[in-house]
Amino acid sequence: MMRRFLVAIDGPAGAGKSTVARLVAEQLGLTYVDTGAMYRGVAWRALQEKVDVTNEEVLAQLAEATQFKLEKEGIRINGKWLKEELRTPEVSQLASAIAKMGEVRQALVRKQQEIARQHGVVMDGRDIGTHVLPHADVKVFLTASIEKRAKRRYLELLAKGYQVDERTLQEEIRKRDENDQTRKHSPLRQAEDAVFIDTSDLTVSEVVEKILELCRTKVGGNE
Repeated sequence: MMRRFLVAIDGPAGAGKSTVARLVAEQLGLTYVDTGAMYRGVAWRALQEKVDVTNEEVLAQLAEATQFKLEKEGIRINGKWLKEELRTPEVSQLASAIAKMGEVRQALVRKQQEIARQHGVVMDGRDIGTHVLPHADVKVFLTASIEKRAKRRYLELLAKGYQVDERTLQEEIRKRDENDQTRKHSPLRQAEDAVFIDTSDLTVSEVVEKILELCRTKVGGNE
């Protein structure tokens, strides 16, 4: 891939952003930045260190002081390799809450933008194309029906041994969408110049190929 190429992938929970972004980054030889894992990392630290999780200033200081090392299969938080630890219901719930906090977002957005200044990246999240990387070369907005997203999450949890109710997952995703779309700081919305892709009836490979084609077209146009 030519120069410092930036790809922004946004969308609601369960749209398949992380899986797709990781594969696109791999194909293009770019750094994959899972911004959700960064918020989860701060949540995990807050729970581990038993800080006041309602104190935005304390959480913002924690975010600022956290070192993130992004690797192909996960993330290191202050040198500690974490993966499944970041996917527990407790961490997920807190990460969703602190993502609404402006001071925490500012601290993490600075770190995300610094990574993008150093490397070509494929970055996924809720506000990448609109706020974090507004000048990204390629912007994509991934979504899928709530039913499809809940089914994917249900199968994922089932494979990990969790017993969950699919209807409950649908309601949780619906509430998460509402929270993401109505939050005060950097709400979830499609950037005006983002390409909309509904993944409901597409395979992961088909979605990846669509994004790779967008990138090839962009590179060809620039050349």
